[in-house]
Amino acid sequence: MTIRRTCSLTALSVLLVATGVSAADVDPGVHRRLAEVDTTKVWIHLTDKDLAGPALDAALAAAAETLSPRTATRRAQRRTAPGLVDQHDLPVAPAYLDTLARLGVEPVVVSRWLNAVSAYVDEATLGAIGDLPFVRAIELVRRGELVDPVSSAPAALPLGGGFYGLATTQLEQIGLPALHDTGATGAGIVVGILDTGFNRDHEAFNNPDHPLTIVAEHDFINDDPDTGPEPGDPSSQHRHGTLILGTLGAYMPGTLVGGAYDASFILCKTEDTSDEYQGEEDFYVAALEFIEANGGDVATSSLRYTDWYTDDDYDGVTAVTSIGVNIATSNGVFCCTSVGNSGHDSNPATSNLGAPADALEVISVGAVESTGEIVGFSSDGPTADGRVKPEVLAQGSGTYTVDADVPDEYRTASGTSLSCPLVAGAVACLAQAQPGWTVPQMRDLLFRTASYFEAFGTFDPLYVEGYGIIDAAAANALDCNGNGSPDDEDIAGGGSADVDGDGIPDECQCGPDIDGTGDVGFGDLLAVISAWGPCTGSCVQDLDGSGDVGFADLLMVISAWGPCA
Repeated sequence: MTIRRTCSLTALSVLLVATGVSAADVDPGVHRRLAEVDTTKVWIHLTDKDLAGPALDAALAAAAETLSPRTATRRAQRRTAPGLVDQHDLPVAPAYLDTLARLGVEPVVVSRWLNAVSAYVDEATLGAIGDLPFVRAIELVRRGELVDPVSSAPAALPLGGGFYGLATTQLEQIGLPALHDTGATGAGIVVGILDTGFNRDHEAFNNPDHPLTIVAEHDFINDDPDTGPEPGDPSSQHRHGTLILGTLGAYMPGTLVGGAYDASFILCKTEDTSDEYQGEEDFYVAALEFIEANGGDVATSSLRYTDWYTDDDYDGVTAVTSIGVNIATSNGVFCCTSVGNSGHDSNPATSNLGAPADALEVISVGAVESTGEIVGFSSDGPTADGRVKPEVLAQGSGTYTVDADVPDEYRTASGTSLSCPLVAGAVACLAQAQPGWTVPQMRDLLFRTASYFEAFGTFDPLYVEGYGIIDAAAANALDCNGNGSPDDEDIAGGGSADVDGDGIPDECQCGPDIDGTGDVGFGDLLAVISAWGPCTGSCVQDLDGSGDVGFADLLMVISAWGPCA
């Protein structure tokens, strides 16, 4: 258990308190909370990184040099913010931390991204901190709630269930087996999970032919490197995280196979299941930074932060966890989160959101039955600024996964916390298939191929189903040349040729396979000979685009003879 620290007054703090605190600098909720308890955990937001001019330039250059190779590669491929690094990558100013320490402040989390420190304070020390010239604002560290399954039950092993076993239906519903068939199984992709803890004793994580791969882990509750069950943990501490890990990474062919079974994982233990503390948003932000720094490609969470927030705060840029997600996505990390189990109604003006489902480019996930109908507990949007939430759906009722306590048994569980890792698994496989897709492009192509959009050409106006159930294989197929733009838009905009008019960019096809058999052979040779001479209009036999069908085209057929690659 993390030690709960209290800031004590020093002679310096007494002097500072005398000057008072600007009400604009301190969230009134902090004072209200301190009227109920002696100490509370707050965010101390700082003004800057205490760097400018050449010193700032040098610090940014040093930050770029310290990026891990995986992080640097991912940012180069997918980062949407300018450059490879920015001030979010710089450490909190040591001089500021020293001054806070002299006031007795013992940080729980120091966040580079937020340029903030979380710590426990009392009312008097709050005043001292608030008068520091480098302190911009002070606000409560909000507590969160785990999106717990609404039900869970043992599952009987399947009889002749094929490769995916129990997971067959839930994966087929979102087009994952078809995407796996193309070779995209999550290989080379790193998925970070923010959850309660993880029991990795299950047989599906220890298949000798395919053991689970963990590249990094950290327990943010106890500040140690072990995310498994530990002495002093509540008996339930490991269960939820293990369910999520099983949905993604289990590998027991014929019994249960996860959605991204070839991916590697970063495990973050952020959510305390005890009644006393539960989850806290400073651990969430710290875990996101940990995942990004260790080269994570995808981050998935089944958490909601609602304490001391109002509906108006869910605008994507107010809640601390949403700000953290915004920074992660700008660095090219695909972030998925459960929309919650608070239910929905038919009124598009009402919402049951929590943070970080409102983040600007997070993929927020609702739940459906195996038959495709929306589940009653799946929360609805929109955000405070009118954006679609949830955005996509997957099976969150009777979803199959591992048993967290019995190493050779399996369970069903229901909740958007189970539909979310299914979507995250699809995103991981798509990230392997389409390494150049940015976060906005991934979102766009998932939404365009989801079931509601396919049927109606828009999103659900009631903000319950979003764009619908995803289809990972269709999203992949929509962008055959991997440039992040739908093929029909490439053709319509003139960026890709479509000489044969089949709606597929020519660069995605085997050009010399004129008859479309999948092989270059005599049929294609005869097609060139029969069209010999100047082209009139669209001429698919004019392989070199010269305007004439001739020897150059004939040579292209001969040089490509055989099956298309």
